[in-house]
Amino acid sequence: MATKATPASKPLPAFAARIVGWQRGHGRHGLPWQGTRDAYRIWLSEVMLQQTAVATVIPYYARFLARFPDVASLAAAEDDAVMALWSGLGYYARARNLHRAAREVMTRHGGLFPVTAEELVALPGVGRSTAAAIAAFSSGERGAILDANVRRVLARHAGVAGDPASAQVLGRLWEVAEARVPARGSITVYTQGMMDLGADVCLPRKPHCLVCPVNADCVARIENRVDELPARRARRPARRKRIAMLVVVRAGEVLLEKRPASGIWGGLWSLPEADVAEPPRAALAREWGLDALEVEAMEPFEHAFTHFTLEVEPWRMKPGKSTGLAQGKAAIWLPLSDLAGAALPSPVRRLLAKVVSGTK
Repeated sequence: MATKATPASKPLPAFAARIVGWQRGHGRHGLPWQGTRDAYRIWLSEVMLQQTAVATVIPYYARFLARFPDVASLAAAEDDAVMALWSGLGYYARARNLHRAAREVMTRHGGLFPVTAEELVALPGVGRSTAAAIAAFSSGERGAILDANVRRVLARHAGVAGDPASAQVLGRLWEVAEARVPARGSITVYTQGMMDLGADVCLPRKPHCLVCPVNADCVARIENRVDELPARRARRPARRKRIAMLVVVRAGEVLLEKRPASGIWGGLWSLPEADVAEPPRAALAREWGLDALEVEAMEPFEHAFTHFTLEVEPWRMKPGKSTGLAQGKAAIWLPLSDLAGAALPSPVRRLLAKVVSGTK
């Protein structure tokens, strides 16, 4: 007796087609930077979104556009104005590069924001993946993106083992990313879909594999390796650094010092710092030429950076009548009433808010 033939499995649609279809039905829509081809606005959003969550970026993006609606206004702005709007968003080198890039667009491109990846990647703070994303959204140029979320998606789906930050593995992931860019169809939807999949479905822990549009041929899912891909970098021992902060207040003003362009909080105004081993009164006299009439300990706090934790011992100090400052210091006496508009690191802003409220 003849047996009935089993029908062959239906071939899976192309990877890109599944991403596009999923994004249209389930991806993120209505974000403030979507629905525009304005390269300036797209660039601003992509830079802000580097290592920062969408929910955090949205209010900053709105404030930036309200103050700097185009690249010309941003290029013409004072450094402090840019840094003040960025205050609290972190990774402050992005803000410095953003400002430099705006000025380069004015001088090198006549104020017309570039829309090709080749031109975009030459701007300060714009890497290969960011350039491809901006080009895709602003001009429809086809190119692969490979931000941290997309690296995770591709490492799992293609079964790419090893540290995704290493040159060898990163090169392999770029090959995978480029091979999957659709030859036809909407590159903008595909690019957004890859971002959305990494942000909302293919999570670092407990990914939502059941609703993933490309789960049928995902190597990590099939081989039960979701938890091991991508490989995690070996953690270095946590570093800690202790400093003293001098909260020098007189007549409703606080002493602030401009931080160097490089390093943590680069380009922001912050409180003077001192070695915790040195008495704060002595540090104020040595570094600033100021006598302290009163010295009072405030509540210590910690602030975590990517590679270390900063332990801060703040001291509230009332200086004598002399208002002279040591030569060569980039410093100001800022009225406490002007804190809201100042370019301050978030922990310094919170500390000074306690001073204003009268708490310790």
